[in-house]
Amino acid sequence: MASNLNSPLPILASEPAAGGCGTGSAAYVPGQHPRPPWLRVKFPGGPNHQELMRIMRTLDLHTVCESARCPNMGECWDHRTATFMILGNVCTRACGFCSVPSGAPLGPPDDQEPERVAEAVRRMGLQYAVVTSVNRDDQADGGAHIFARTIEEIRRAVPSCKVEVLIPDFRGVWSALETVVAARPDVLNHNMETVPRLYRQVRKGAVYERSLELLRRARELAPEMPTKTGMMLGLGETREETLAAMKDIAAQGAAILTLGQYLQPTAEHLPVMRYVHPDEFAEFKRAGLEMGFRHVESGPLVRSSYHAFEQEEAVRAS
Repeated sequence: MASNLNSPLPILASEPAAGGCGTGSAAYVPGQHPRPPWLRVKFPGGPNHQELMRIMRTLDLHTVCESARCPNMGECWDHRTATFMILGNVCTRACGFCSVPSGAPLGPPDDQEPERVAEAVRRMGLQYAVVTSVNRDDQADGGAHIFARTIEEIRRAVPSCKVEVLIPDFRGVWSALETVVAARPDVLNHNMETVPRLYRQVRKGAVYERSLELLRRARELAPEMPTKTGMMLGLGETREETLAAMKDIAAQGAAILTLGQYLQPTAEHLPVMRYVHPDEFAEFKRAGLEMGFRHVESGPLVRSSYHAFEQEEAVRAS
């Protein structure tokens, strides 16, 4: 992988790729050419990375950074930030983009996990913690009570620490959403992931309209709490589809939007249809701000939790 990243070979496209904006920029064809230079990342390592690894393993915790093979892990862990993944490490869904192991969980959620996450936050000296989870469709509330307890335990251990949660759709069980919102997270995130046409292959078990409704309901339950969502680009969506989905999301009152490049984690996952140029991401950011989002984080390496603290600060200041 390192050699690919270090020796990209551009090819000029005579026509924009599917979903392209037609800017005439160099196109890198997935599967035929190395990743473009704007996707270079820092290799994980260094003392902070090793210390965080020890904390996670000692406390028997999972991070989405590791399980989802996040390209930013080297940068984030070097700065002592990580996204905790609760409710175990086995997801009850098998989304086409995600490398988190899927199947039947070995047992119920671990009731002691919230305390261990809080202890990790304390040891890491965090002032902003991001907590996400696998899907737990085997649980009546989807694990919402564990989310709520994790927020509470972090606040008990480090009162000054802000908490952002990235939650699943809870299969539309809105009482589960109410449980999480009642714990007063500082930011509530639920990712739309892609445009409605691609939902069947990208987000198995999810429903586009249901995710929109979750964002709307969260906003109604706690108007002062910023809501957030993210989408991946490069899965075969068109520019028009992306803009239409952004408008749908803006209509739900979401404050923060993240847009990033989809990267295929393994050969068994959905292929990258195209690499979106940074100039296009800049165009989408401008469009999002015009639609009314209070903050748009848009770039090839952007992920939901990437610079999450700065995103929340920007919204509070707006």
